[in-house]
Amino acid sequence: MKNTVLVCPVAYNENVKLRNVIERFLQSSMNGKADYLIVDDGSTDGTSEMIRSFASQGVATIKHPMRTGVGAAIRTAIKYAAEKGYDVLVIMAGNDKDNPEEIPHLLLPIQDKGCEIVQGSRYLGGNRIGGDMPFYRKLATKLHPFLLSLFVGRSVTDSTNGFRAMKLSLFEDARINLDQEWLNAYELEPYILFKSIRLGHSFCEAPVTKIYPAKTLGYTKMKPIVGWWSILKPIFYLGFGIKK
Repeated sequence: MKNTVLVCPVAYNENVKLRNVIERFLQSSMNGKADYLIVDDGSTDGTSEMIRSFASQGVATIKHPMRTGVGAAIRTAIKYAAEKGYDVLVIMAGNDKDNPEEIPHLLLPIQDKGCEIVQGSRYLGGNRIGGDMPFYRKLATKLHPFLLSLFVGRSVTDSTNGFRAMKLSLFEDARINLDQEWLNAYELEPYILFKSIRLGHSFCEAPVTKIYPAKTLGYTKMKPIVGWWSILKPIFYLGFGIKK
């Protein structure tokens, strides 16, 4: 019997870290309470074969034929979840920064308060960051929600954390147009957040932790200048009416 919640990490060439992500979910209290899908954005390092080795344990996967971008991978997850009739989609990092035991933190505001989108916040009520977070990322993850808050007229404490839950009914609003090529990279997540709040959809934040891996495993595939402009772009494009 299909669950009403789909949990989806998205990944590109995250073989070692993604294995940890999968194993932690399978060992968590959420296993059996939510279905599990991994969107593989064209990995070439053995990630795809590793994911398939978990198929017998209920881990489904969709693989893009080539790398398209994290935004495109999340769009694939949203469309799959909507087509399969899920009520809620939970997006997680594929690089082992998120704790699957905290998924209920994101689901509770949907169940109890009717929230349509719940943003996981590492800053709500205090700092919940573990590991060795680079200093420039600390600055950037404070600046982004500050700017977003200014434009949407609502206080947001964390807008770059990819750990969030969304009701699929949110995307029945035709004013939220995911099928735009400029949203293929890191733009899609802040786009959804900005549009949802601006359009009056019910928004909540929930406290979650963010644990950064050892430096030897690599922090992120985001390029410092191009990547950060990618997540800032939706704020300015939407805020000044350049894009819809």
